[in-house]
Amino acid sequence: MTPDVPAESCQTTTCLPMARVWWTAIRSRTLSLAISPVLVGTALAWSDGIALHWPALLAAMACALLIQIGTNLHNDVVDFERGNDRPDRIGPLRVTAAGWVSPRTMHRATASTFGLAALLGLYLVTLGGWVILLAGVASLLAGWAYSGGSRPVSHTPLGEAFVLVFFGWVAVLGSFWLQSGQMSLDAWLCGTVLGLPAAAVLLVNNYRDLKDDLRSGRQTLVALAGRPRARVLYATMMLTPFAVVLVLAGRGHLGTLLALLVLPYGIQLTRRMRHNTSEPSMNVLLAATARTSLFLGLLLSIGLLL
Repeated sequence: MTPDVPAESCQTTTCLPMARVWWTAIRSRTLSLAISPVLVGTALAWSDGIALHWPALLAAMACALLIQIGTNLHNDVVDFERGNDRPDRIGPLRVTAAGWVSPRTMHRATASTFGLAALLGLYLVTLGGWVILLAGVASLLAGWAYSGGSRPVSHTPLGEAFVLVFFGWVAVLGSFWLQSGQMSLDAWLCGTVLGLPAAAVLLVNNYRDLKDDLRSGRQTLVALAGRPRARVLYATMMLTPFAVVLVLAGRGHLGTLLALLVLPYGIQLTRRMRHNTSEPSMNVLLAATARTSLFLGLLLSIGLLL
């Protein structure tokens, strides 16, 4: 979607299509991180012989997307209000800092998005009971806590762990539970396969923003570990999922070996992380890491269905 005029020349939304403004605000390139675990959890239940419940699948997918979008919108406005998004920011444009959306409008959009997710969650609770209630409340609180409060998760070394938990284990296990009413070790393993590369996306983001984070007093995992160790962590997050895929295949899900087709791409990205570490190049690597997670999730889902 191309704006009517260059983004850099716009200071308000009057010279930009509203669709472009909000498409930028929701950070569309990484929304696949919310979709993949729902698909995988549902495919795993189907592979166990459980009839597919389409309304549960669609509602869970919509709810996951809304929570991620709400988290992104909240992060956009809160980082602006805290002065974290400076004019010399290297990362992708943030719409509140750019003046495209007022803070008041962004807060309202955040509340509306989380509120709609909560309403959809009530329907899911009627299907999945207390387990889904617990997962939903925890996910909403985590979405707010990532940027909100006096000690946001985004300012600590726990960000990547939160991503692993909520974009991996909670999302896959919750989706599997909605279809089957059961817990499963295989669902935990699938959650690990998807959660680790999702955490790697945040690691790349924090690697790129290290200078700004140190200047703002943020103690992210990258700030704590340093860039050399962060590159090792990235490789671990990107390559460990393929070892877990082998475990899944050994447990009878032979079709999951299809996901190994992504392995060469994962190796290529770890090399790029090691050798091409300029801050602007991290934006490209971040998008590529998100795509790798999507391909991994799609092939894992197809393999489970096979």
